[in-house]
Amino acid sequence: MNYAEIKYSDIANGEGVRTSLFVSGCRRGCPGCFNSGAWSFSAGEPFTREVEDRIIESLDHPFCDGLTVLGGEPMEPENQRGLMGFLERVRERFPRGGDGAGAPAKTIWCFTGDTLDELMPGARHHTEVTDRLLDCIDILVDGPWVQELYDISLRFHGSSNQRIIDLNATRSAALEAGVPLSEAVRLWQDEDVYATHSM
Repeated sequence: MNYAEIKYSDIANGEGVRTSLFVSGCRRGCPGCFNSGAWSFSAGEPFTREVEDRIIESLDHPFCDGLTVLGGEPMEPENQRGLMGFLERVRERFPRGGDGAGAPAKTIWCFTGDTLDELMPGARHHTEVTDRLLDCIDILVDGPWVQELYDISLRFHGSSNQRIIDLNATRSAALEAGVPLSEAVRLWQDEDVYATHSM
């Protein structure tokens, strides 16, 4: 897998201050895509263990709230396989809820043009590692960019068809109801001041 860019201290792609990894490769070709330079799977540089280590080091600061993965398309099958071990490393190093010694929790956000339904077993982008990948992710921003549905007032997503899914709440609801994740979607709740556009 290649990556197109890494942004440290990013405040545009998820809650708080984050390290954002833009992977290379996307077959969607959405008109108006802000990052068409990352469509090619050969764009950028190889995603090596050394690059992983630098990202993990960048997360290990009190001011950093977590990791965001976007692209390109993280859920292209090749990229799922390229990300799997890395996201499990991040989750192991920064467990949900913190480390028990006072260190704050770090969240993992992922932006994908796929809907959650397209990542379920039997669907177009479900692979042998998809379930493990989703288990690492706290917030999934799903759905393709649609130029005609662009809304400048939306926070952390660009077109109104896209959803910000709280995967932790969704997992709990799915387990309780005995249904797949895609049938128990719980959306992430923004702060009122942003959600109501009252600022």
